[in-house]
Amino acid sequence: MRLRALLETDTLGLRLLSGEDELDRTVRGVMTTDLRDPSRYLSGGELVLTGLAWRRRPEDSERFVRILATAGVAGLAAGEAELGAIPDDLVLACARNRLPLFAVDEDVAFAAITEHVVRQVSSERAGDLAAVVDRHRRLMTSGPAGGGPEVVLDLLRGDLDLRAWVLSPTGRRIAGSSLAGTGPELPPALGAALAGEHLAAARAGRRGPHRLTLQGATYSLFPIPGGSGAATAATGGRDARESVLSDWLLAVEADAGDWSPERLDLLHGVTQLIAVERDRRDAARTVRRRLAQEVLELVQTGAPPAEVAARLRVAAPVLLPGLGTAPHWQVVVARVEWDARPENERATDTRTAPDSGPVTQALLEEVLVDPRAGGPEPSDRIAVAHAGDEAVALVPLPSVPAEDPGAEAGVHADELLAAVAEPLGRGLDGDGRLTIGVSAPVHSAEGLRGALEEARHARRVAAARPGRVCAAGHQELASHVLLLPFVPDDVRRAFTARLLDPLRDYDRRHRAELIPTLEAFLDCDGSWTRCATRLHLHVNTLRYRVGRIEQLTGRDLARLEDKLDFFLALRMS
Repeated sequence: MRLRALLETDTLGLRLLSGEDELDRTVRGVMTTDLRDPSRYLSGGELVLTGLAWRRRPEDSERFVRILATAGVAGLAAGEAELGAIPDDLVLACARNRLPLFAVDEDVAFAAITEHVVRQVSSERAGDLAAVVDRHRRLMTSGPAGGGPEVVLDLLRGDLDLRAWVLSPTGRRIAGSSLAGTGPELPPALGAALAGEHLAAARAGRRGPHRLTLQGATYSLFPIPGGSGAATAATGGRDARESVLSDWLLAVEADAGDWSPERLDLLHGVTQLIAVERDRRDAARTVRRRLAQEVLELVQTGAPPAEVAARLRVAAPVLLPGLGTAPHWQVVVARVEWDARPENERATDTRTAPDSGPVTQALLEEVLVDPRAGGPEPSDRIAVAHAGDEAVALVPLPSVPAEDPGAEAGVHADELLAAVAEPLGRGLDGDGRLTIGVSAPVHSAEGLRGALEEARHARRVAAARPGRVCAAGHQELASHVLLLPFVPDDVRRAFTARLLDPLRDYDRRHRAELIPTLEAFLDCDGSWTRCATRLHLHVNTLRYRVGRIEQLTGRDLARLEDKLDFFLALRMS
């Protein structure tokens, strides 16, 4: 189809802002993105849809448009919902780069434009490939009765003899062909290996499809772009190394290197259709996320337990429908942290990595999926919020066995990362870390604040360990961490004074800022590079200050126990 045809479709409500002389360009596909650099997902000829979340300042427009023009996209359609009118700097950048620019009314959904373009492009293709794409579109957009991605993959198997699976970033099977006689199901270990290869290739900036041979079979991996829903909102405008952790992928048991351009176009069209289904699933999480955010804000602001309990009563039927009694609750805290720059640039670069809270939220939802739960979305019992760069999950538990105190229900830190550590480690790729802390189950709203603090302490324990992906449970906390809230006030004051008074006295005399340095060092989990970057100090200056802290207090900040003591003293001061 031609770009000109989009203006002639009244239902789309598009307005041309620039590029009238370029409207005869051919549209070969459509992509929705708010990434600052979406080049790895572009193959040329796409209509790019964007909500403008990548635009922080006027200079961003020229860079973004130049990337699109270099990739050979057909045109750009910008939504008005984010900023109202389309900025003049974007109009001028598109005119300079001869890139047609359309305005999308805020009442028009990107999904409607995507479906229209895919339908038109598919209908113009000759032969069986066009018929297959059209059948995919109709089945994917027919609602729950259409079967979702499973039916699309069945069509790939039946019409093109291709076995394919939709996988999450951890390698979890989201969908796969269900036709009889299609061979054995994809083993979990193989799914994790495919996901790891996809994440590694995406981190290296290689364009899909990525090809590899495992266990005697060749697979081609196609990234499934985030659509216009929550996933795109979470990653829009963020560091590209974070966005790869939330990408789905389509794994096809075939060598795409031998395919014709038409067949490659077909598979890219299929990934766009599956992205629509992903948007639906992300939208279904909106209510659970909002409930978790409300509970988290109440707990963190010290709201009365009765108010927290009332909010939990609202959440319980949503997370555990049909449950007759109030559930117990468990809290899981996660954080994804990135080094600000590559190793050879960090010494002279004081920039910090971007806030990773939304990406951590989506990743924690994935990590907490229980494949044994069944159903189309096994994680529908989990509500995850985020605050800053931290994600907090509220996990309801139907019961905690009273007859066997040693056998706890719920999430166990030692089991949580068993299946996902390898692929996520490849996605983190040497400069990122995922750390998770798990609380003990609590029986009421009164215990939720303590569970949140307990999970945060456990995450810090995990952060003190080596490795890219680490988790710790409440059992691993030192006993004084659990008992300290019940210690008398005079003992608390003595504990805090013993640790912090020598530092306060030294700061008063020398203005050395040892207390702020200690706070930043602990908040960076003992990372010299990140702490020095945050404080705008040379690493040697930071080492001198930490050495002075250790000398004045007789403690060793390389020891986990001393780190925890300092952390608690600062929190109680």
